[in-house]
Amino acid sequence: MTKKTVMVTGNLGYIGNVMVPFLVQKGFDVVGYDAGYYEDCYLVPTKQDVKKQIFKDVRDAVPGDFAGVDYVIHLAGLSNDPLGDFDEKLTYDINHKGTMRIARCAKEAGVKRFVYASSQSVYGISDTSRAADEESEKNPITAYAKTKWICEGELSELCDDDFAVTIMRPATAYGASPNLRCDIVFNQFVGYAFTNRMIEIKSDGSPVRPMSHVKDISAAFTAALEAPAELVRGQVFNIGTEDNNYTVRDLASMAQKCVPGCSLTFTGEHTDPRSYRVSSEKILTVLKDYYKPQWNIEKAGKELMDFYQGIGFDRETFNSWKVTRLKCLKKRLEDGTLDADFRVVK
Repeated sequence: MTKKTVMVTGNLGYIGNVMVPFLVQKGFDVVGYDAGYYEDCYLVPTKQDVKKQIFKDVRDAVPGDFAGVDYVIHLAGLSNDPLGDFDEKLTYDINHKGTMRIARCAKEAGVKRFVYASSQSVYGISDTSRAADEESEKNPITAYAKTKWICEGELSELCDDDFAVTIMRPATAYGASPNLRCDIVFNQFVGYAFTNRMIEIKSDGSPVRPMSHVKDISAAFTAALEAPAELVRGQVFNIGTEDNNYTVRDLASMAQKCVPGCSLTFTGEHTDPRSYRVSSEKILTVLKDYYKPQWNIEKAGKELMDFYQGIGFDRETFNSWKVTRLKCLKKRLEDGTLDADFRVVK
């Protein structure tokens, strides 16, 4: 069987640095496409085994970028709610217009499958007494979530027999990566515990978060490429496990257990309106022969502790721009390596 070539946009980010080796191990050739926002953030030196690396902004994509590419996994974009709130116009330019430019160029170039990284944040505020499935009401409350929901609709309109679009909605990611993020909830809690021997939560800990390990996310996207097209064309899948919904209090308590002598405090001074419980039954059923999640919070707690210990992770690094995307982008704006339109200045 001829090797398939998959382009991964955002391949040098937190998820991309885990997904690319996963795809290569599965027998794919990979073309990387990345603006290079976070190229100075690596905590572990690494070199991806890619067929080709393109350094380019998604807003500048042209059909020629996709020559020889069979499939696209689109991860690139401003990657969380605080970044979305930093400048809403830029979020729409990059996450919405940039995504659609990538998709239209890919389709024009003859790409056969397009797998889009949406987000379970499209559910926003929901009734946590029941788990939302793919057809449940959407209530996105941030610019980040709103752009994801808009793109889902417009990408679905591009889907046809020759261009199979699959929408993947990952739960909140966690787990180790060479380009680590500590501005996502469980990584942050374990990092805080490891470097401070304490965890302080500003809310009461009641919001519910669905969670998915970065390696399981990688496995789910790979499954969307390996499964027969008729199973994934025009489909939407929540990524998760049978039971991956946790309260913030649950997550903090599990992080506390990773570090002997760590204290845990809930101040309750802030409220967090984002709370949603999500079902992953569809992906576990429809793609059961291709997607087999392997991770849970307890297992990841040990992985993160081993990772932090292995690199000599300290409080200075935990508080630095290297592991917090908003801090990194603000630093790049200040030092002139990023312009006002969020374009990389070489």
